[in-house]
Amino acid sequence: MSEISDISRFYYEEIKNRRLIKKEKREMGDLVFGSTLLGLGLAMDAFSVSLTNGLCEPEMKMPRMFLMAGIFGGFQGIMPLIGWACVHSIAKTFEAFRKFIPWIALLLLLYIGGKMLKEGLEEDRSNRENKADPSCKELRCEEGVKLTTAALLLQGIATSIDALSVGFSIAGYGLIMAFTSAVIIGVITLAICFSGIALGKRFGTRLAGKATIFGGIILIIIGIQIWVKGVFL
Repeated sequence: MSEISDISRFYYEEIKNRRLIKKEKREMGDLVFGSTLLGLGLAMDAFSVSLTNGLCEPEMKMPRMFLMAGIFGGFQGIMPLIGWACVHSIAKTFEAFRKFIPWIALLLLLYIGGKMLKEGLEEDRSNRENKADPSCKELRCEEGVKLTTAALLLQGIATSIDALSVGFSIAGYGLIMAFTSAVIIGVITLAICFSGIALGKRFGTRLAGKATIFGGIILIIIGIQIWVKGVFL
């Protein structure tokens, strides 16, 4: 009887373990699928900004392209983790902070876009003056204004700050699963932004003279779009 009991217990544990493994696989599949969709949705603002950056820097080299895309991907992956941590520690305070997120994104993108627009208008005016002046032998370079690392970091924050709210959607995950979700979101954003930069570079060579003005306007529009979506929708 004891042998039968041991065999029954063994099969019971085996079935239990198999069900547990199937459950973990199903949860992991749901995690990957959900995180992929989140990554695609969250990366759209960063993609638009990356497109603009490529447009403004048509001669951008591969290392800088990876750096730029990595900044966007990094912030997009870190923000959900920060949101997750806030939910598990200071949920009430974080909930009160959420209403300011669209305003912060708006102000950051208005600042960056306005700065690019101002520089682009000054460059365009200077180029026209130089062309009209026969005594001027050299024209200003028509390449777009190269963004500083600080400006790129501001772009990364502005386009990813709304991802803080994703912390609520992954609040049910443990730390490992939340980290996995964040990595998936970050990698997808990196790939999408890299593609956006490459596309922007391709068209930027044709529109180099007006690229900075165009890019500044786009950033301002993106900021307004994030603000309207966060405040009114």
